[in-house]
Amino acid sequence: MAFNKADNAILNIAYTLGKKEGSYKKNAAPTIVVTKDINMRLKAEALGLVAQDYTTDKVNVDELYTGVSELEVSPEEIDAFYRAKKLDVDPKRFMANQFVILKTNDGSKKSAIGRVANNGDFVLRPLASQEPVAWGIKPLNKEQRFAMELLLDDSLDLVTLVGTAGTGKTLITLATGLQRTMDDNAYRRMVVCRSIVPVGKDLGFLPGTKEEKLEAWMGAIYDNLAFLADRKNPDEGEEKAHYLLDSGKIEIASVTHMRGRSLPGQYMIVDDAQNLTPHEMKTILTRAGEGTKVVVTGDPYQIDTPYLDVESNGLTYLVDRLKGQKNYGHITFTKTERSRLADQASRLL
Repeated sequence: MAFNKADNAILNIAYTLGKKEGSYKKNAAPTIVVTKDINMRLKAEALGLVAQDYTTDKVNVDELYTGVSELEVSPEEIDAFYRAKKLDVDPKRFMANQFVILKTNDGSKKSAIGRVANNGDFVLRPLASQEPVAWGIKPLNKEQRFAMELLLDDSLDLVTLVGTAGTGKTLITLATGLQRTMDDNAYRRMVVCRSIVPVGKDLGFLPGTKEEKLEAWMGAIYDNLAFLADRKNPDEGEEKAHYLLDSGKIEIASVTHMRGRSLPGQYMIVDDAQNLTPHEMKTILTRAGEGTKVVVTGDPYQIDTPYLDVESNGLTYLVDRLKGQKNYGHITFTKTERSRLADQASRLL
């Protein structure tokens, strides 16, 4: 074993300590190696050491907060909800800014949709009769509508959107960001940042300026901006997208360059957040200044870094820890709208 490698040196200390303390004797307490590096755990087990994953920051993804719930009520209660524009709900069952689908318990097709008010009185309020629209983008399903309701609500400082590929997370987030920044002037600037993690083997060094280097990593952002800029003509859409970027109202940044910054009055999007650790997520959110809205999107099942999994990444950790806060909203997407093939791939592969 080459002891000039840090992993091997740690394993050697653990092995020696185990021998010294008699951890291999019957009924003796074992020396345990705790690491998130699966390769190091395999090495430890090959040496006969007890190796465990670090589980303190893990979240049960099967019980992860979805932001939407169903409630069975009588037809009379639905009629009363429409008349009074409110319905009292159980604070032990529902959370602030949670969407609730009311369904009748008598088999009829009466239904209603509301959102729990975030002022602490736990009253369900109906959604606006008119669907939200941002930069010409309309929601294609109820999950996208719920998300746009949260994204266009300036009383919320943080919104998280979780869903598989093709559900529209990035597109509607960029559309609402452009609407609130470029058209409504509610925010000074829109900042879009992503974690730079390669899929497969890394390409290595990229030449050029910081902007030219980032362009290789930010393809998804540029594609969506081009689509929003001109949905009918892709070539003109690319030119208009570059014009938007040159206007100074949009900044594309890497998570790597966020430390130490202070971002007041801005619409901040953190895309592909499943590749961030809980510590990195905390670092990014603490960059938000007064009047800044942060939107975090990602798919916990598309993690590209070997040190994170579906239960320990910064995205699921954030959803689990922030649920119920008055200035926070969340939606989990389940329906793919990109294409038939994208839907099949997300379900079957």
